[in-house]
Amino acid sequence: MAYNEFSLDLLKQRFGLQIDEGIDIFSDVPAVSVSDLLSETIREGVPLALAISTEKARSELIITPILLEVRRQFGQRISFFSGVEFTVDPERGLKGTCDYLLSLSTEQLTIEAPVVAIVEAKNENIKQGISQCIAELVAAQLFNRQRNNPIETIYGVVTTGSNWKFLRLTVDLTEYYIREVEKIVGILVQMIKTVIDGV
Repeated sequence: MAYNEFSLDLLKQRFGLQIDEGIDIFSDVPAVSVSDLLSETIREGVPLALAISTEKARSELIITPILLEVRRQFGQRISFFSGVEFTVDPERGLKGTCDYLLSLSTEQLTIEAPVVAIVEAKNENIKQGISQCIAELVAAQLFNRQRNNPIETIYGVVTTGSNWKFLRLTVDLTEYYIREVEKIVGILVQMIKTVIDGV
């Protein structure tokens, strides 16, 4: 079993999770100013990615530039991983490749302290990506405990590139759209700041 094979029911049974659903959980998070580089990339890349309409195009032209902007917002003091193997507990199914991870460590050679797991929704189906993302959050939380990282809150994101849904083992039912890129970056920045402040 891998992260993308979990259902919400199986996650609840296997890990004793209780899934909370809320609305506008992150609505109070302020938008942030983004770099001219991201603004231009989004202006040019979004129409192209939507016209090409493949996961690869959305990944390269929308998602990755936004995550690199978040890293820039922290002066490259966080690490960014894309398409990495993240096996934490294979016996319980916590294994597989993560689409993206953001970590509090500056180290890029290995994952040290994951705080945000980002899942690219397959076939533009955000709802299906939620189970995979929650499984990755459980794995990241276990990973941090095994390494004595004082990080309890792990955040998640499920995105198509143009739509973004944010999680904290609580699913925010609100979706944010690419036209709100400053808000999307603001929420991602706030997630990391909250963890840094709590450590």
